[in-house]
Amino acid sequence: MLKFLNQVTEYTKETFQAAKYIGQGLSVTFDHMRRRPITVQYPYEKLIPSERFRGRIHFEFDKCIACEVCVRVCPINLPVVDWISNKETKKNQLKHYSIDFGVCIFCGNCVEYCPTNCLSMTEEYELAAYDRHELNYDSVALGRLPYKVTNDPMVTPLREFAYLPAGVMEAHDLPETARRAGLRPESIIEQKSKNNEG
Repeated sequence: MLKFLNQVTEYTKETFQAAKYIGQGLSVTFDHMRRRPITVQYPYEKLIPSERFRGRIHFEFDKCIACEVCVRVCPINLPVVDWISNKETKKNQLKHYSIDFGVCIFCGNCVEYCPTNCLSMTEEYELAAYDRHELNYDSVALGRLPYKVTNDPMVTPLREFAYLPAGVMEAHDLPETARRAGLRPESIIEQKSKNNEG
């Protein structure tokens, strides 16, 4: 009889132990159910890049004076600038301009130091290609108007989930005027000054 009671006690302990482990697993599952989704259904949903995003470089051929400042400030001497000297006007005349995005590190130095502002960073980030030579963009490809996620009727633009207002779980129908999560810089400074006084 004592042996039977010991077996029943052991079986009960193991049952409670199994229920405890199942409960722990389900608590993790239920915790994740209340969190924001982080998966984006990529071809149909695309994240809107942040304001200072560094995407494909846009080039305006008419503004370029072939000064080669972009080549000098580039950490890898990337832009290829071909020009001829015009003896009548005593200025350089641009013939060809290209950037290889397979090598570019998107640092933005060329854009920042360009004296005529003929280069600018866009929010275009889809630069995938089957052949690496297709990533070498000439002045025509660089001059193509930038692609904006918000203008594409086939795609649902999504704000990054970190930028959603507190308590918002769905990024689809968020108005443009909605404030993003976190405090504004003025509020942070005000909060720090209060903490220093107290």
